[in-house]
Amino acid sequence: MELTPMQYKGYVWPHNPRTYEIRYQRQVAVHKVPFGRYAMQDLGLTRRVMTGEGAFCGEGAYEEFKKLASVFYQSGPGTLIHPVWQSAQAYFVELSLAQEPRKDYVRYTFTFWEDYDQYSQSLSPVTQTGGSGQTGAGESAQYHTVVQGDTLWGIAQSLGTTVAALLALNPQIKNPNLISPGQQIRVR
Repeated sequence: MELTPMQYKGYVWPHNPRTYEIRYQRQVAVHKVPFGRYAMQDLGLTRRVMTGEGAFCGEGAYEEFKKLASVFYQSGPGTLIHPVWQSAQAYFVELSLAQEPRKDYVRYTFTFWEDYDQYSQSLSPVTQTGGSGQTGAGESAQYHTVVQGDTLWGIAQSLGTTVAALLALNPQIKNPNLISPGQQIRVR
C-alpha cells in the first residue's frame, strides 16, 4: 500500500518520516477543598501533539532539510496533511537535527501541535437589553455563556483580548481559573 506524502503549508516531504506518534491531551484542574479532599474540574480537550522522526538521504539531503527548516520559520498555523492521521490545522513547534548533518544524510525530529479552534466554534455572544447593559454610544453589553471545556484564557484568545480585560468587565469572577458551564461572562 502506497501512502500519500506528508505535507505542511507548501512543503511536501520527498518521502514520509520513519516514525510517527500522536498524543491526545485533556486539561484537568485540581482544587483543594477542606478535610483533605480534592475537586477535579474537566477543562476539556486541548491540542493533539504529533511527533516523529525521519531522514533525508542521498545527494542534496542537507539542502532538503534547509527547505523544511524554512517552513518551520514561517509563523502561524498551517494545514498538516498526514498519510495516516486526518488533516489538521497545526503549528510547527519543533524541528531538530538528530545527529551531525552530512551532505548525503540528515536525520531529524519534528513536533506539531494541533490548533484547537473549539473556543471560536463554541462562542455565542448574547446581547443584554435594558439600561444596565449600556456601554455608551448606543452599544449594549455582550455576554458569552460558558460551555464545558471553556477557559477564560481561551475565551479571551478567541475574542482577541486578554484575561485581564475580561476580569475588568467581570468583577464577580474572583478566580480566573474557575468558571462554570452556564455562567454568563461579559465580553464587551
